[in-house]
Amino acid sequence: MTSSTDKTADLLAAVLADLARVVGGITPEQLHDPTPCTELDVGQLRNHVLGWLSTFAAGFTDPNGQAPRADINGYQAPADAATEVHTAADLLDRAIRSGAAERPLRLGDSAMPGELALGMILWEYQVHGWDLARATGQPWSPPAAAAAESLTFAPAMLTDDYQGEGKAFGRPVDVLDDEPPLDRLLGLSGRDPRWSAS
Repeated sequence: MTSSTDKTADLLAAVLADLARVVGGITPEQLHDPTPCTELDVGQLRNHVLGWLSTFAAGFTDPNGQAPRADINGYQAPADAATEVHTAADLLDRAIRSGAAERPLRLGDSAMPGELALGMILWEYQVHGWDLARATGQPWSPPAAAAAESLTFAPAMLTDDYQGEGKAFGRPVDVLDDEPPLDRLLGLSGRDPRWSAS
């Protein structure tokens, strides 16, 4: 019988496979283009996404759950960004399936339950993958089940402390209840699913 963690790992693997394709498709001319993540351009958001992915993978892989850094200041994505995503995704997947989500993930002096971190990663990489795909004119179609799972996770994280002007997430955007799960997740996360760079 497949555990809920294994199911989340399966969904995350699919999301990260799509992410590898998207970051591999970004051209040098697009690096300074705007993104739906309004404070970051394409290049900055790519660095953010890849830097944290490699940090999370290293933290889950470490026997004590200790990430190698508490922030990613100064991180620069390598030339082969797609391979970086594949490498980190493989490390993360193996660690999760070996039970790493059962222990805390430590970033500097702070720690969070591993399962909480895993749910956060699944959610954020769907949203940021969409940010990059939409900003660079590429398709983005993670499994609907991934967005559905994150729709049950994200509301508890989106308190007033984290959502609103100048905070980690923008104010929610109204999306109809019968819209696809990803669109509803984007709206909940402060994104307009109809966003366009033009």
